[in-house]
Amino acid sequence: MFKGEHFHTLDSKGRLIMPSKFRQNLGDQFVATKGLDRCLFVFPVSEWNALETNLKQLPFTKGDYRAFTRLFFSGAEDCEFDKQGRFLIPQGLRDYAGIDRDVVAIGVSSRIEIWAKAEWEQYQKKHYQSYEALAEKIVDVGNEA
Repeated sequence: MFKGEHFHTLDSKGRLIMPSKFRQNLGDQFVATKGLDRCLFVFPVSEWNALETNLKQLPFTKGDYRAFTRLFFSGAEDCEFDKQGRFLIPQGLRDYAGIDRDVVAIGVSSRIEIWAKAEWEQYQKKHYQSYEALAEKIVDVGNEA
């Protein structure tokens, strides 16, 4: 499980040092792709394989499915760490997420999200206003006394 919020800076070659507790759960190889809300998703290979299996079961005859899977899979890159615990974020993924230097890596249960710091701060500002209302809608559904 991934959790927490970690602030980092890309080096001049576009490499990011992944927090050590994230590296332990990711393994030596992992997959990064275009996420939602202008962030990147990073999955351990086992999670990626499970997600891929689920997406393969959706009907390719539906336009929304084709559009989503094209964008999602076309942005996917197999990644691995170097000896210093860094990995290269490909330029296309950096462009998609607006990442140039300052980033935030957050743990979101089964995946890691990588955000441009400014985008993450803007996202938080927007959604913290409705944090409690969101909790009322989704937490303990079906467990009301």
